[in-house]
Amino acid sequence: IVLPERLLSSQASPEHRPRPGVSASELGQYPPERIRNFSIIAHVDHGKSTLADRLLELTGTIQKGHGAQYLDKLQVEKERGITVKAQTATMFYKHTVENPESHGTDSSSYLLNLIDTPGHVDFSYEVSRSLAACQGALLVVDAAQGVQAQTIANFYLAFESNLSIIPVINKIDQPTADPDNVKAQLKRLFDIDPSEALLTSAKTGQGLSQVLPAVIERIPCPPGNCDSPVRMLLLDSYYDEYKGVICHVAIVDGAMRKGDKISSAATGRTYEVFDVGIMHPELTPTGVLYTGQVGYVITGMRSTKEARIGDTLHQAKTIVEPLPGFKPVRHMVFSGVYPADGSDFEALSHAIEKLTCNDASVSVTKETSTALGMGFRCGFLGLLHMDVFHQRLEQEYGAQVISTIPTVPYIFEYGDESKVQIENPAALSFNAGKRITACWEPTVIATIIIPSEYVGPVIMLCSERRGEQQEYTFIDANRALLKYRLPLREIIVDFYNELKSITSGYATFDYEDSEYQKSDLVKMDILLNGQPVDAMATIIHNQKAQKVGRELVDKLKKFIERQMFEITIQAAIGSKVIARET
Repeated sequence: IVLPERLLSSQASPEHRPRPGVSASELGQYPPERIRNFSIIAHVDHGKSTLADRLLELTGTIQKGHGAQYLDKLQVEKERGITVKAQTATMFYKHTVENPESHGTDSSSYLLNLIDTPGHVDFSYEVSRSLAACQGALLVVDAAQGVQAQTIANFYLAFESNLSIIPVINKIDQPTADPDNVKAQLKRLFDIDPSEALLTSAKTGQGLSQVLPAVIERIPCPPGNCDSPVRMLLLDSYYDEYKGVICHVAIVDGAMRKGDKISSAATGRTYEVFDVGIMHPELTPTGVLYTGQVGYVITGMRSTKEARIGDTLHQAKTIVEPLPGFKPVRHMVFSGVYPADGSDFEALSHAIEKLTCNDASVSVTKETSTALGMGFRCGFLGLLHMDVFHQRLEQEYGAQVISTIPTVPYIFEYGDESKVQIENPAALSFNAGKRITACWEPTVIATIIIPSEYVGPVIMLCSERRGEQQEYTFIDANRALLKYRLPLREIIVDFYNELKSITSGYATFDYEDSEYQKSDLVKMDILLNGQPVDAMATIIHNQKAQKVGRELVDKLKKFIERQMFEITIQAAIGSKVIARET
């Protein structure tokens, strides 16, 4: 066993010490052949961020004891143990190999770019863009828990990006660790040779000395033409109060220097490069970035909405082929956000404006509710994205908000064959004069991994939620993998909580967006004394309307305080009342 103190003593060597700055001439010494761009992908809590910390310490990029999860900057990331924003860090590492001809050793210095990616499906577009800048990935799996739902989703994202995948079985110091079983799972599910797996413990340092040599030997160098005009992939962006928008970029061709003029392939706008450098691990100006390198650029962009993730930035006044894969953000969950105190609308507006500077993937439009007053209709990538947004509003800006029940975007077709996308159920009443002839709702493909004794209850739960079974296999003697096509509407409120409840907390769940499917949908209104409450309107499947209407009416009866006069609470579809209480 290698003790962590001994392992991390490499910090003392000059080539691994953190540097106050890195010069352009130093960066120029690293041609693409001596650059490796890689990411770490894993299920939540399998040790991805801890492994990243150890690699940064091992190369002397940060000092030991710098604080856990160095790349997780946001408070919400630290609290939830997840990565929300993609981060990058540049490391310098001296790799020594045996030379059979001279019977000695040769050593070369390598530039390694670690691109830390979010692990959750809501941020899968950020993951796919980050992976587009990599040539390889470390697939981290917990030695005790084995392959989980997000492990599978992340493996296929990396596999579809044609990355070289290095399996890392982590947490081998745990008493319940079973690396041989995990190797068998990797072979069965992904056809990964068991001999390729690295056994490590990021916590104790055991086995870490083999990780970076494997990155250098097994991951190819970045492709690209050093002599072409500069072309780069925009990985991420965030807003800094003093510097403006800071973009993380990967240089695909050519070199970018301070003072250059660059253009966006998505918007056509042209910018001047005010500052350029690497993250080592903080912003370190170098004045230039060369082919294959990953770093940051500051151009005077005013808003992160100008910096579209996946965009191609290129030398101004040149015609280049945009890098493949850019697509606009698709919002899958919508919710109304209102100030808890109606008079705080301006404060909430300011907080949302500031937060969307750092999260351009949220769509925001103003709306007015008769019940809740002035507020905003916000579109999110998914449920976790929505929760994180609300949590950041509260933590970073002190905003107290009321949010409406999350909804999904439905498509309705009318008798005149016109189609409309509805994100707010209350908006459907504006088309009351038209006859609806067809409806579609978004679906997802859900991957569920559970202990085999819970298969029956989970199949029943998925059937209740209108799921169609796509796959049912056993990962090993004790665990089953289920794949279901489910309506997104059925999983956005309490599906995961119920799944955890019926499996005693052992289920892991992940999903990916699928296509729209035709469905029998109706709009259900809640009426108080005959007046509809727009904030409580919902779009629901016809078969479930009666049950959900009854539950809502019963719940409202308990929560509405007794008055001196009678209050009639009704659930109605059009003019038909389906549930009533007083």
